[in-house]
Amino acid sequence: MNRRLFLMSLTGAAAACTSGRTPRLNVFNWDNYVAPSTIADFERRFECKVRYATYASAEEMLAKVMSGNSGWDVVFPSNSFVEPMRSLGLLSPLDHRRLPLLANLEPAFQAPEWDSHLEWCVPYMHSSTGILYSRTVSHPPSSWVDLWKNEYQRRVTMLDDPAEVFAACLRRLGDSINSGDERELRRARDLAEQQKPLLRAYLNEEVRDQVVAGDVLVAQMWAQVAALAMADSPNLGFAFPAEGFALYADNACVLRESKHKDLAFEFVNYLLDAHVAGDIAIAIRGGTTNAAARALLPDSLRKDPVLYPDEETLRRGEWFRPLSTQGQQLRDRYWTEIKSA
Repeated sequence: MNRRLFLMSLTGAAAACTSGRTPRLNVFNWDNYVAPSTIADFERRFECKVRYATYASAEEMLAKVMSGNSGWDVVFPSNSFVEPMRSLGLLSPLDHRRLPLLANLEPAFQAPEWDSHLEWCVPYMHSSTGILYSRTVSHPPSSWVDLWKNEYQRRVTMLDDPAEVFAACLRRLGDSINSGDERELRRARDLAEQQKPLLRAYLNEEVRDQVVAGDVLVAQMWAQVAALAMADSPNLGFAFPAEGFALYADNACVLRESKHKDLAFEFVNYLLDAHVAGDIAIAIRGGTTNAAARALLPDSLRKDPVLYPDEETLRRGEWFRPLSTQGQQLRDRYWTEIKSA
C-alpha cells in the first residue's frame, strides 16, 4: 500500500469511528426555562445527546464559565452580562448564516441596546419587575413608595437580589437603576434600611406560593413569576410602579470555548423556531422575544399585560446595564450593610 492510500485508509477509519459517536451538546440555562419537550425534541431532530443543567443566577453561571474551560457550549446570560462576557473573551461571535430564523425576533429585539447588531447574543425571553399584591388589601400599591407605608402588617417582601432592591430605591428617589454614584447609592441604602422594619423577608420566586395563599400581601416580583401566581389565583394583581421599573432579557450565547459550535448554532436556531419558542412561552408562561412565536400563542397569553405591557407602560421601564467596578463594589458593600441592619 502506498503512502497516499495508507493515509486515506486512516482518515476513513477515523471518520467511521467519529461517525459512530453520538454528538453531544452542553447547555447551561436558567431553571424552568424550557418546555418539557424542548430538549428531547432537539435530540431526536439532530440525533444527538444534550447535557442540560440549570443555574439560579447569572453570577453563578459566570463563575462557572470564567475559566474558559467549563465544558459548556450554550449559556443564557442576562442582558447586562453580555458585554462583560464579551470583554472577557468568553463569547463566540455569532455567524448569522447559521441562524436563518433571526428574522422571527420582534423588531425591538433584532437591535437591542446591549448588542445592536446581534454579534454576540440572541434575545430569548424578556420580563420586568413590579409589585405583585393581593386584591384584598384596602390600598392596592401602584408605586414603590407604597411599599414604605405601614399598612400591610409586615406581610411585605422584597426580592433577595441587590440589583432589584437598589433599582426600586433608586427609582423612588428619581435616579437611574444603573447608578454608580456614591451619594445616590448611599441614599438608596438608607431608604432600604428605613423599609426593613416593614418587611417580612427578602425572598425570590419562592414567595409566590405565600402570596397565592394570602400569607404575604405585597411582594416585589418579576413579572414572569407574577403571571404564574396570577394564573393560580384570581385574587392577585400586578402593578408597574409609577416611578419606573427594571427591564431585563435573557439571551442565548455560544461560548468561545465550545467544542461543538456547529451543534450549538443549530440549537440556538432551533430555539428561534416559532413553534419551539411558542411551546416554551406557553410552558413557562414567559414573555418571548419571538414575534412569530407570539403570534401562535392563545389570546390569554399573547395579550397578557403583565408579560407584554403596552408602549406607554414600557416607557417607564429601564434596562439593566453593566456597572463600573467601583459602582459594583459600592453596591456590594451597601447590600451587606442593608442585610445586616
